[in-house]
Amino acid sequence: MENEFEQLKLENQICFLLYAASREMTKQYKPILEDLDVTYPQYLVLLLLWEHESLTVKGMGEKLFLDSGTLTPMLKRMEEQGLLVRERSDEDQRSVSVKLTSEGQNLKQKAADIPGRILSLAGSTEEENKVLKTALLRLLNNL
Repeated sequence: MENEFEQLKLENQICFLLYAASREMTKQYKPILEDLDVTYPQYLVLLLLWEHESLTVKGMGEKLFLDSGTLTPMLKRMEEQGLLVRERSDEDQRSVSVKLTSEGQNLKQKAADIPGRILSLAGSTEEENKVLKTALLRLLNNL
């Protein structure tokens, strides 16, 4: 009878392990990102804008899996910090594009070592990270 409920143990829940690992990973970023004066979600926005010169709020939301109600206030704060600018499209007033300011662009150099620092803190090899990334992408796509 006990084995019948084995799948209900907390330690056997992939969702819990993902949740706990995500919280711990974000916690590791906190002191590192203090040097940039950004939060973890803001760092994700910077990563996107360092990769793409300009993105719409809608496009950013799709890539970050965030709705505009969550994204817009964060972008507003980042704009107030002088990291980015938001501009309405002339063709479609509903569309807002986001671009980094020179200040936001300059943070890229300060952030260059962050992925390596996190990899080191996690105690993983690049190969282990590749395997994990592949598995997480497959899970995300399946869900």
